[in-house]
Amino acid sequence: MAHPEEVLAGLGLSVPEVAAPVAAYVPAVRTGDLVLTAGQLPLRSGELLATGKVGAGVSEEEAYACAQQCVLNAIAAVKSEIGDLALVRRVVKVVCFVASSPDFTGQPRVANGASELLGQVFGEAGVHARSAVGVPVLPLDAPVEVEIMVEVG
Repeated sequence: MAHPEEVLAGLGLSVPEVAAPVAAYVPAVRTGDLVLTAGQLPLRSGELLATGKVGAGVSEEEAYACAQQCVLNAIAAVKSEIGDLALVRRVVKVVCFVASSPDFTGQPRVANGASELLGQVFGEAGVHARSAVGVPVLPLDAPVEVEIMVEVG
């Protein structure tokens, strides 16, 4: 299989700089063979891609793109801990929080933005367990936040 960063380049993407924490935490922690990321917002070059609630001002398509950016930021956090993304053996778990209007029920479709990108980048090792959770508000009024857990070798 191609190196994960080569796959990203083929998709027109790259691993961004690690997003600076917005509070008192670190972007990722390694314990044994696991790396867990903090929740990652859809920040690109220090700016949120969108703000607001999905289903009330933020479209499902915009939220899907936000989930992709969140997972790119999570990948960057993992890389900062392990140095080389080729060391990722498996994406174990993804949690996607979606700031939603009360009537929006498409959280799983939004989370697919993160899940599908992980599958493209890591192949079979990118297939994971997942939760997609609707919430009333997220930090900085972001519409999406994603955290991941990976096994490394």
